[in-house]
Amino acid sequence: MCEANAYLLKDGKEELLLEALDTVEPDNGNLRLTSIFGDQKFIKGKISRLSLVAHKVVIEPTEG
Repeated sequence: MCEANAYLLKDGKEELLLEALDTVEPDNGNLRLTSIFGDQKFIKGKISRLSLVAHKVVIEPTEG
């Protein structure tokens, strides 16, 4: 399968946040990430980079 993975940008490095990403949705100032297996993570951040070829969504944390 070719699902994307979500990464959190920390100190200039990408840390794996969630594998087999299905959806990324705004949710009350956060991002709700859902995998194809139904796992969910909520993070306060913004999409920094999206690479369809590399199957990556890179999220930069935001304050607040």
